[in-house]
Amino acid sequence: MQRAGSVVSRLGSRLQALPSAPCRALSCAQDVLHRTPLYDFHLAHGGKMVAFAGWSLPVQYRDSHVNSHLHTRQHCSLFDVSHMLQTKIFGRDRVKLMESLVVGDIAELKPNQGTLSLFTNEAGGILDDLIVTNASEGHLYVVSNAGCREKDLTLMQDKVRELQNKGSDVALEVMDNALLALQGPTAAQVLQAGVADDLQKLPFMTSAVMEVFGVSGCRVTRCGYTGEDGVEISVPAAEAVHLAAALLKNPEVKLAGLAARDSLRLEAGLCLYGNDIDEHTTPVEGSLSWTLGKRRRATMDFPGASVIVPQLKSKAQRRRVGLTCDGAPVRAQSPILSPEGTVIGAVTSGCPSPCLKKNVAMGYVPYEYSRPGTPLLVEVRRKQQPAVVSKMPFVPTNYYILK
Repeated sequence: MQRAGSVVSRLGSRLQALPSAPCRALSCAQDVLHRTPLYDFHLAHGGKMVAFAGWSLPVQYRDSHVNSHLHTRQHCSLFDVSHMLQTKIFGRDRVKLMESLVVGDIAELKPNQGTLSLFTNEAGGILDDLIVTNASEGHLYVVSNAGCREKDLTLMQDKVRELQNKGSDVALEVMDNALLALQGPTAAQVLQAGVADDLQKLPFMTSAVMEVFGVSGCRVTRCGYTGEDGVEISVPAAEAVHLAAALLKNPEVKLAGLAARDSLRLEAGLCLYGNDIDEHTTPVEGSLSWTLGKRRRATMDFPGASVIVPQLKSKAQRRRVGLTCDGAPVRAQSPILSPEGTVIGAVTSGCPSPCLKKNVAMGYVPYEYSRPGTPLLVEVRRKQQPAVVSKMPFVPTNYYILK
C-alpha cells in the first residue's frame, strides 16, 4: 500500500510538470482549470482531482492506483478523456488538408477506419500524435492531445484558411462532445449490452456511430491507450453522466484515473507526448517509423520528409527504447549510462510495473545501444543500478483484430 500511495503522489506531481501541461501547483484553485462534463460525477465517486494540461481530472478514485491498474488488465475500467481535442474536417479536399500536416496515408483509409499519425514540422520534429478516422458520414474525425490543443488548432485552422484561399473545399469544426474510454478484456462484453450493433464486427482502429445505452449519435471507436481491448466513445456532453452511470452499473466496470492510465500505457509501450516524443524528436528516433505511410515515404510530401525519410536508411543517431530493471523506481530524467559508466541518454518515462513486479521505463540512447538485451546502467538518487534494453510492449497487447 505504501508503494502504491507513493506512486500516485509522485505521478500526480509529475503529471503537472509535463511540458505539455501548464505550470500550476495542485493547490491552485480548481476554478481556473477546465472541467469536463463529468467533473461533479468524479467528485461524487471519490475522485482525487489534479491539474493536467489545463484541466481538472481525477488522478485516482477510492481504489489504489495498483488495484485500479490491475482491474483494467483483468476486467475493465472507465476513463474520462474528455479533455482530448476532437475535431471534424469536412469538404472534398479534407484528405489533402490532413496529408499536408501528417506523415500517414490518410487517402488509403477505408470508410470508418482510423490510424495513429503524427503532426510534424519542417525539421522532422513531432508536433503531436493524433488519431485520424475516415468517417463514413463524409468527414475526418480527429482526436489529438489536450496539452497541444492551441498548437494543433492553430496548425489546422491556418492550413484550412491557406487551402480555402487557393480555392479548396475544406472546413474544420471543433466538437464539444465528451469522450469516455472503456478499457479492458471485458469492455466489449459490457458495451454490447447497451448497443444493437454487433461489436464482433468492429475490429481495432475502426469506428461506427450508434446508440449506446439509449444515447443516440455516439461514435464508438475500437481503440485506447492501455494496450487492452476497448473503445473510446464520443458522446454528446449533456449525456456523458448518463452514459457513465449506465456503464458503471455493470460490476465489471470501475472508474480509473490518470495514475492507472499512465502506468497502463507505459506497460503497453505507448508514448506520452511531451515526455517520450516532442518537437525535437523525429518519428524514426521515437521508434514510430511504422506511422509513415509507404506512399508518403515515396512522395516525400509531408512536413520534415527531407529529414525523416533519409533516417529510415541511415539509422537515426538515437532511438527510443524500453528498459527494465530491479531496485529503486526509475523516473523521467534519470540518466542512462553505458556499462562503462558514461552518460549516453536519459529516461523519459518510468514506473514500477504492477503486472511484471519490476521497473519499466522508456528513454533515448545512441543507436548502437538500442538492441534488445543490451546491458546498461541507470542512475537513481545518485546511485547506479543495472538495466536491460527490452522489447516493447512490456506487457503483451490484447487489441481486437479480425483474423
